[in-house]
Amino acid sequence: MSSVKLAAAAANTNFSMIGYGKAFQEKIFQGMATDKEWAQQMHEVMNPGYFDLKYLQYLTGHYFKYFDDYRCFPTMQLLIQIVRDKLANDQADQMLKEQIVAFLQRMRMNQHPEDLPYVKEKALQFCKRQAFKEALTSAVELVQGEQFEEVVDLMRTAVSVGMPQSIGHEFFSDIEARFQEITRITTPTGIPELDHKDILDGGLGRGELGVVVAPTGVGKSHWLVNMGAEALRRGKTVVHYTFELSETLTGKRYDANITNISVSDLIDKKEEVLKHYEDNEYGDLIIKYYPCRSASVNTIRNHLEKLKLRNYTPSVVIIDYADVMKSTKSYDALRLELQLIYEELRQMAADFNVPVWTASQSNRSGASADMVGLENMGESYGKAQVSDVVLGLSRKPEEKATGYARLFVAKNRAGMDGINMVIKIDTSKSTFKTVSEDEKEEYDILTNPKQKMKEIWNRVQTAKKELHDGE
Repeated sequence: MSSVKLAAAAANTNFSMIGYGKAFQEKIFQGMATDKEWAQQMHEVMNPGYFDLKYLQYLTGHYFKYFDDYRCFPTMQLLIQIVRDKLANDQADQMLKEQIVAFLQRMRMNQHPEDLPYVKEKALQFCKRQAFKEALTSAVELVQGEQFEEVVDLMRTAVSVGMPQSIGHEFFSDIEARFQEITRITTPTGIPELDHKDILDGGLGRGELGVVVAPTGVGKSHWLVNMGAEALRRGKTVVHYTFELSETLTGKRYDANITNISVSDLIDKKEEVLKHYEDNEYGDLIIKYYPCRSASVNTIRNHLEKLKLRNYTPSVVIIDYADVMKSTKSYDALRLELQLIYEELRQMAADFNVPVWTASQSNRSGASADMVGLENMGESYGKAQVSDVVLGLSRKPEEKATGYARLFVAKNRAGMDGINMVIKIDTSKSTFKTVSEDEKEEYDILTNPKQKMKEIWNRVQTAKKELHDGE
């Protein structure tokens, strides 16, 4: 078939999505509402008239118009307000108004956001095909007028539409972007020495994966609660996934950390806890439990998408913990599955633009090590390769009995690493803090009494000598 005949055939093609069905078309708008980057791709190739449902045409038209006017997409609340104002005095469109309200309610209550990746792929393919067919139609007139160079430009444009907008970082043109990038948006750990400019430079940044590595029973879950509680104090929205502890027990640990009341005393001091929350303001916290080995990174993604539809946009995601998650692929070696889980978590952090904290079980040698480092990450060293921050937490029996522990900065893309800190853990309140000078002296005596007594002896002898020389 000649190119002219092919273009003519394309001109007669029905560009409507009627063949895709109502549910599929509604999912397309849901995808645009929750993924602004994909919506920008669709804006370039999609005509709202492709929908055969009038309420989707109407919503999409106003959604795209707002982008044309302000170069960003409206929130769902703002879009609803815009549509409500447009239809407020138009009785003829009462049915349209009811259809829009019913659709938005269905979208907010959607229980299957896992369908979105498939819908996005197919919808974008459909729209790009339509753009190509329209280009062929326009090319007919150009060919008849022997405007061949214009035909080449037209087809080149048709092939490129709908692709991601960024061509990459243009070094000289985008110089300001580099200096803006220096300022990371972070979620602090609440430990000043760790959040210091030279170390984490304010905390864990958006799109970054932080991992705390420790032997069993040392305090990984308490660390993750402490990270979430600190974010709550700063007014952030926290989503905490737990695969071992129940939602209520995890919630009690947050209560203890925030109110400074031991978990065992919470029930007796219920009124004090309630008054604390009445008198103070915090961010939002969602705690979600999944049985061990039942949830994959895709499960977490789907839940986060569902939360976005209900106006919960997370500031930080806590996962307790990644080693007991389900891999999206099966391998003969466990280390490969674990590495994939961490790679997918890192990608999820980037896609949702949030910091993600999780934990990893150390290997056997980590249980007796003075410092838990990258080499102690159980099963797979590949977990460390994709992580932005890796902290090692270690406690020997004598340290555990007195509340002491050691925190080692094993890996840090934001600043210095190889730093060892002595800290105190209160597991009754899931709190962590670095030790004072007096506590450091006590810790040194506890962990190395002979060396410490020798130092004290030498100090006494030096003082005696100085006193004798002074006389």
